[in-house]
Formats: sequence, C-alpha cells, structure tokens
Amino acid sequence: MSKTSDPKPASDAPILVTMGEPAGIGPEIAVAAYRKFGGRVGARALRLVGDADVFRACGEIPAEAIIATKAKAKREPGKLDVVNSAAVIEAIDVAVATAMNGEASAIVTAPIHKSVLTQSGFAYPGHTEYLQHLTGAKRAVMMLASDELRVVPLTIHIPLADVPKSISQNLIVETAEVMLRDLARDFRIAHPRLAIAGLNPHAGESGTQGKEDETIISPAIAALRAKAHNVIGPLSADTMFHEAARAKYDAALCMYHDQALIPIKTLSFWDGVNVTLGLPIVRTSPDHGTALDIAGQGKADARSMIAAVELAAQMADARA
Repeated sequence: MSKTSDPKPASDAPILVTMGEPAGIGPEIAVAAYRKFGGRVGARALRLVGDADVFRACGEIPAEAIIATKAKAKREPGKLDVVNSAAVIEAIDVAVATAMNGEASAIVTAPIHKSVLTQSGFAYPGHTEYLQHLTGAKRAVMMLASDELRVVPLTIHIPLADVPKSISQNLIVETAEVMLRDLARDFRIAHPRLAIAGLNPHAGESGTQGKEDETIISPAIAALRAKAHNVIGPLSADTMFHEAARAKYDAALCMYHDQALIPIKTLSFWDGVNVTLGLPIVRTSPDHGTALDIAGQGKADARSMIAAVELAAQMADARA
C-alpha cells in the first residue's frame, strides 16, 4: 500500500486493537483494556481485530466489538503454533487498511512473537518495519514514551559491536527530524526540545574515549541547529536521565537499544508505551512482549496496554 496523503478520519472514528500472538498475553490485555474503558474512549469506540474465539476465550466481549479475521487461530496459552501466523498478520493488515482508509483514528497493536512469524515466511523484523511497508512511510521510528520520559534508539535490534559502524550523520538528522515533527504534531509540543546522547563514555571526552561523538554525532547536531531545531548534545548517557536533566528536553535520541530502553523501563516499567513515529496513521503498542510464561494464568498486567490506548486517543485528538 502506498501513501498519497495522510488519512483524515472522522473525530469519532474507532480505535482498533489487534489480537497479537494468540498464545501470549496480547488477547488478554486487549480484552482487559476494552472492559476497563467500557468499550470507548471519549467519542471513539474500541474495536478488537482478530479471531473472535481467541478474544472470547479471554473474557466476555460484545460481538459488535470484534472485527473478525477470515483466518482462524487457536488459543493455547504458552504454546506457539505457526498456523496462527496468518490470523496474526491479517489482524495487522485489516487494522492498517482501515486506518489508511480514514475509517479508524488509531491502531494499538498487541505483542507479536517474531520467531514464529518468521517460520511462517514473514519477511519483516517486527511491527515497526511491517507498518512502514504497509503505509508506504519513508521512515518509521520507534519511540518509547511515558509521562516521565520519551526515548528513541537510533539503532535497535543489532549486536552492540555493530552499533558504531551503523550510526551516521544522515541517520541521526533524519531520525531527529521525524521526532521533532511528530512531537509537535502528535504530542502538541509547539517547540520541541531534543537531547541527543553520545555513543562513548562521557560522550567521547574530547575524543579520548572514542571518536564517533566528534566525527559523527556533533556534526549531525550542528546540522540540526543550522535548521533552527532546538537540540542539545552529545550528552553523556550516564547523566542525562535523572530528574533535573530530563526537565531540559522533551525527548532523547539514543545511539543504541539498551541506552534508550534501560532508563525508560526503570522509570516506567508498567506504563511505558511503544509509539511508531513517521507513519501517516497513529500506532501505539504496549512496551512489553508476549509473556508466554504467564499467559492464561490471570497474571497479565494490562497497564501498558491501557496506557497505549490512552496515548493513541490523545494522539488521534492532536491530529484531528
């Protein structure tokens, strides 16, 4: 699907929540969020997208609340089955197509299990890359957000040894500009402030602890400032996440996965939200995985899913 212009859904268009991996906690927390909100957030109804039987196995839900996939799935908590992949992927496809048509105001995706999807022939590393493909977005950026902190990892699921050769001035500038645009558009921050972390200890300490901060990151920051963006850095990652430091910026761009995710998961483990920036549609997700080990046991904590629905509604309001 290629994008010609951003869809303009009606102010009361529903928010869609996908099923995720049937063997995990995704369907449970989707149903829990639906019931927590009483089926609607403000003017917007909630709709669950996936196999109706999977959702009903997780709790009572009205038939009209479910957009059923043609592909069927079976729910055996904790037991992955590649046969379920068709329904998992179809739920995402349906939700995205509905949002791209302007018939949904946002999508919230329950966690998928990447390894079992890969076995089925799914060619994408995860949700973010697949959503970029489906929407025709030029660049999709993964942000983790909470009331305490917003962070983006420049590089994501790659070995730490590969990070230095994977960062570039262009990648930093492009990612930062997506962040700044969407902080203004979707978070209603009129003049967003961005902090950029260094790669090496003490941001390289004048080149004595690594050259990338001087040769790659600092020039990228200079290029962003030349465009009148409010950007600070490169900052030493060990001192940029305490309370006083966080007050100086609206979001942080970090160089690698753990540099970004450790601070937000320490501050907001239960209510952090995964947000995909750069898309023509609003997409959020809980900031956790499928939790196969506790699925079906009544132990799943729905707070991150609830926060993801709330943030999706706020972002949809901002775009409206």
